[in-house]
Amino acid sequence: MPAGASPKEERQYEHIKESAKKSGRYKGREEEVAARTVNKIRAEKGETKSSRGRSRKKSTR
Repeated sequence: MPAGASPKEERQYEHIKESAKKSGRYKGREEEVAARTVNKIRAEKGETKSSRGRSRKKSTR
């Protein structure tokens, strides 16, 4: 997990990683998938550097 991740995000990461291992779904990529998923959630909330300047709402067009 990247620096600045909260304890809740750390738990999410571990949960996603363990679920992927149990299901055998991503075979060797569990950590990558878990990290990408948690980072995606962080970006949607505006918690990452790259998302700070962007608007959180999507256009209705």
